[in-house]
Amino acid sequence: MSGTMKTFSTVDLNKHVGDVTEAALKEPVFITRRNKPKFVLMTVEDYERGGFEDSRRAFLAKDMPDDLREIFTPAMDDFLKDQDE
Repeated sequence: MSGTMKTFSTVDLNKHVGDVTEAALKEPVFITRRNKPKFVLMTVEDYERGGFEDSRRAFLAKDMPDDLREIFTPAMDDFLKDQDE
C-alpha cells in the first residue's frame, strides 16, 4: 500500500460515504476490510488514465495441452455436475 494514498475502512465508507467519495475525487483511495487493503475507489477519469483493462482471458478446454487437460478435466466435470444439481 502506498504511504501517500488515503485509506478508509469499509465502515468509514458506509458511515461517511460523502467524505470518502470526496477524497476519491482528488486521488484514488484505498478501502480496507479487516485492516487489509481490498479495494481502490477512484474516478472514472483516473481509471481510464491508468490504462486498466481486464486481463482475464478464456480458453476452450479442447485447446489445452493434453497434460493440462488430464489435470483439469476431473475438476471441470465436478464443477459442471454441481451446476446441474
